[in-house]
Amino acid sequence: MHDTRPPQLSLSPLLKPLHPAEKLPQRKPASDREKRKMGSRAALFVLVIVLCYGLAMAVSSVGDEDWRREKEGREDWRREREETEEEETEDWFLLQDSKKVVTTDAGEMRVVRSLGGRIVDRPMHIGFIAMEPKTLFIPQYLDSSLILFIRRGEAKIGFIYKDALAERRLKTGDVYRLPAGSAFYLVNTGEGQRLHIICSIDTSEGLGLGTFQSFFIGGGSYPTSVLAGFDRETLSHAFNVSFSEVREILTRQREGPIVYVPDARSPSVWAKFLQMKDQDRLQHLKRMVLDFQEEPDHDHQEEQTWSWRKLLNSMLGKETKRRGDKGTGKSPDSYNLYDRRPDFSNNYGWSLALDESDYDPLKRSGIGVYLVNLTAGSMMAPHVNPTATEYGIVLSGSGTIQVVFPNGTSAMNAKITEGDVFWVPRYFPFCQIASRTGPLEFFGFTTSARKNRPQFLVGASSVLRTMLGPELAAAFGVDEERLRDVVEAQQEAVILPSTWAAPPDKKTKKFARAPRVIKSFGNDMIMGFD
Repeated sequence: MHDTRPPQLSLSPLLKPLHPAEKLPQRKPASDREKRKMGSRAALFVLVIVLCYGLAMAVSSVGDEDWRREKEGREDWRREREETEEEETEDWFLLQDSKKVVTTDAGEMRVVRSLGGRIVDRPMHIGFIAMEPKTLFIPQYLDSSLILFIRRGEAKIGFIYKDALAERRLKTGDVYRLPAGSAFYLVNTGEGQRLHIICSIDTSEGLGLGTFQSFFIGGGSYPTSVLAGFDRETLSHAFNVSFSEVREILTRQREGPIVYVPDARSPSVWAKFLQMKDQDRLQHLKRMVLDFQEEPDHDHQEEQTWSWRKLLNSMLGKETKRRGDKGTGKSPDSYNLYDRRPDFSNNYGWSLALDESDYDPLKRSGIGVYLVNLTAGSMMAPHVNPTATEYGIVLSGSGTIQVVFPNGTSAMNAKITEGDVFWVPRYFPFCQIASRTGPLEFFGFTTSARKNRPQFLVGASSVLRTMLGPELAAAFGVDEERLRDVVEAQQEAVILPSTWAAPPDKKTKKFARAPRVIKSFGNDMIMGFD
């Protein structure tokens, strides 16, 4: 074997004493000026050495820190991937665990809970309300704001707005916002038709007592009115009637949060309430909730909020200044998605997005709305949402959704069908593909009310098409001409034909079990029900 060690330097010639004949010439003693000059040079040399050493240590420290952070990031990502694989989360981005929070003969409400974690910028839960004809969702207020979408049917919503009772008639396709803390009721006004509503549940203002918390104004043994929590003397003095009279209205209701109204099989205590005139209903609501915070005289503040201070003052018999009862109740209009022209349309489908510039109430919620319809076999091109997380609900049809991890591996490739709820974190690439058996329609919410401006990765309007050049070709390791042949082959944009990617499959995969990451949802108490 060859010796690969570096040659050793010998110091012996340097240490050998000089021969007497080889003595060095004698130098003249240095002057004081020369000594000072030499000392300055030595000090400067030492300073340079120290600075260089410090800079080298700093660069090394920064490099070590960057390396450490990068290593920790890789380890965190690997750990999350391993946990994901262990929990069998190939369908992690499908929100499957739903819970019925209201169930009566007159209707029901089901809630699908969002996931938490570092990659969820704003958790949002999705609610589904189904009401039989001639039914009422009794007056209440929530600790979360709602955006209602009338999926099917007709409804009347009444709520306190600027100290007056405002009512709006809503029809299929309408979007309407209810701020947190606003007392409201909901009536199915459709003749012989069930009412179906999909709503976003924004818990950013929530109390953290569950997915969301409902405070029922009316009620009895089921549900219980919030007024029942005060003692009898307080209630008697606050209403200025005997406690037996108060107890009568606080104990008779036992039909649940959704009840039948006149011309149905079981008239309830709310039948008379719905037959009242507008001003009488307003007075009745005010007597029940006792008082609301007087609206400040600011044009931009349109939500009526609850004042516990005024509630307690009223309960304790203190005078409270009230406005006149002649408020107009002029509340914001609803917005109908089906009356709007699509933002994009071609032979393979259409899409539209509703943001704060289209519908002002969305500005207060910070939530956007979208609706997409894909023809059979078409696909929403792979794209990225740079500003928001997306939540989607399949309204009709079936298909596939694919989501990709940042490291370029598949995060999910799952079948979806009517009623499924999915979510896609901000920045994660994804696409939806309609089955060849029929069109796919899905509706949803985004966690930003600003224009989303999705970045498409493939297609005529894609990022690749825009960046096409020698730099992009070098990034792929091919010549520019070859890359151009591939990138410019697709002539369609946004919604693409893709029958080859969506084989006909009438049997859509149903997910029998929920990911363990959200199993704890089943133990939460929602709206005060076990």
